[in-house]
Amino acid sequence: MGCIQSKNADTKATRAARWRSTGIVALRDSKLKTFPDEILDLDRSVRTLDLTHNRIVDIPMEISKLINMQRLILAENVIERLPVNLGKLQSLKLMNLDGNQISSLPDELGQLVRLERLSISGNLLTSLPATIGSLRNLLILNVSNNKLQSLPESVGSCYSLEEIQANDNQIEELPASVCNLSHLKSLSLDNNNVNQIPPNLLKDCKALQNLSLHGNPISMDQFQQMDGFQEFEARRRKKFDKQIDANVMISSKGLDEGVDH
Repeated sequence: MGCIQSKNADTKATRAARWRSTGIVALRDSKLKTFPDEILDLDRSVRTLDLTHNRIVDIPMEISKLINMQRLILAENVIERLPVNLGKLQSLKLMNLDGNQISSLPDELGQLVRLERLSISGNLLTSLPATIGSLRNLLILNVSNNKLQSLPESVGSCYSLEEIQANDNQIEELPASVCNLSHLKSLSLDNNNVNQIPPNLLKDCKALQNLSLHGNPISMDQFQQMDGFQEFEARRRKKFDKQIDANVMISSKGLDEGVDH
């Protein structure tokens, strides 16, 4: 019995030493029901934490000790809420919370000022905190498959945003501030209730190449009458032609397919 315990202790020690030296903690598909305490003991050593596809319900407040963590991947668990001191993880660049049971995000999310990618699809969100506008380095926001009825006006302050995925929600209209997103290349709003978009969207979002609105009540005629439509269409076709030239297989819904008419 003592030998077995000793072997387990050695294994744990070896694993912890590996985590500490690489900075990578990967425990995918490990049937975990609770957040492992041993990870918290690594504090400043952790750079990447991947706990995908477990049965974890709660994230402990002590996660704030992992202050050098840059990638936090907690997809496919049963997490219901995030700790309010999540905002202390100010080295975070990527956070993936896809496929959980999260119904709201704490206001402290806005403290993650280095965050570049936030993915929280397949949850139960009904709204996003206004503080999301503080994420000035955010490049990609994925909030698809939730219960969102709108995006906050403050999203227009995420000046670096290049891609918004908000498919399969209950969104009816976009905030006018989306027109501030001069770097936005792709906006996907398939299967919502959108019946109009800000009139200056195509004119002001001069980098926009993809606008997907499949499964919404908005009509093609409304697009063609918008300021900036011709320029948008030229950018979309140029991107499409580049993909064809590179022999890339594409299944992306362009404007013609992406609007019910």
